[in-house]
Amino acid sequence: MVAESGFTAAQLPWLEGPRQAFLAQLTRQKMPHAQLVGIDSAYGGELLSVFMARAAMCLQPTPAGACGFCKSCQLFDAGNHPDFYHIAADGNQIKVDQIRELCTRLTATAQQSGMRVAIIHHSERLNSAAANALLKTLEEPGKDTLLILQSDTPARLMATVSSRCQRIPFVVPSRETIKNWLAQQCDIQEDVTWCLSVVGGPLKLAESLQSEGSQQSRYQSLLQFRKDWAQSLSSGHLCASLLSISEQQIIDVLKVLYLLIRQVLLKNSHQDAFIHAQLGNLAAKIMGMCHSLSTMPSVNYLALCQSYVLEYREITNK
Repeated sequence: MVAESGFTAAQLPWLEGPRQAFLAQLTRQKMPHAQLVGIDSAYGGELLSVFMARAAMCLQPTPAGACGFCKSCQLFDAGNHPDFYHIAADGNQIKVDQIRELCTRLTATAQQSGMRVAIIHHSERLNSAAANALLKTLEEPGKDTLLILQSDTPARLMATVSSRCQRIPFVVPSRETIKNWLAQQCDIQEDVTWCLSVVGGPLKLAESLQSEGSQQSRYQSLLQFRKDWAQSLSSGHLCASLLSISEQQIIDVLKVLYLLIRQVLLKNSHQDAFIHAQLGNLAAKIMGMCHSLSTMPSVNYLALCQSYVLEYREITNK
């Protein structure tokens, strides 16, 4: 099973440690019944979860993971393994009926005489009723059962849920590691990691860099936004691409502005403390707006962006 990006967990060097930690447990047959993969999907959290499920269900696992040839692997790769369950959000939430159905299925005998495995992707989206319904199964999952909870933001999980899982160890890769990986995967020499916080992580960035077709890639759009923000902050009015932004682009646009102001703060760390503080407050306001936009019914994007340009120039007296 491969993600839409075309990558697998084995292709991501920063997942080597988590993969080996899981395989060591599997080899020693000391695997806990519930594992928390607190790794963002853009860093391979979903890929690692699938790797773990495939390896756990394999009838002849190897030191590198699943064998890929046994009946269980063939069923898993075909997407119709009867003992594998996948739960994803129904809309914005994972609902209680989904979890109750999963828990009922996990009480049945395995059809392939191996393990029963369930992955709950984006488990931070469990609503309170669903999380509570999962607790008993987390405590008493039954024999040969593995629950894998993947979460982009594990801090949002209910403490009663996360405390019943063993967390897979993970260290966020350095910018240099990501830069080298992107150079290999996307055949680029320039450092594009400046926008990691905008796109979400290296997998999303690689996907953008590899995109083909007549439409401008997301990364090229971000580059243009950065250039046009710099010109706008200098001139005092919105320029070029910022005059025609869409609803789908506004969060990217504001995150690029945040990074640009952050760069100004870092570059001019010895400037007047009052100006420095005001720019910091402006950056925080912009990020706050990014978080709010997902729930706002409508916003005048041009007016919003122009207001930030004017506030920046007022602070800096340009």
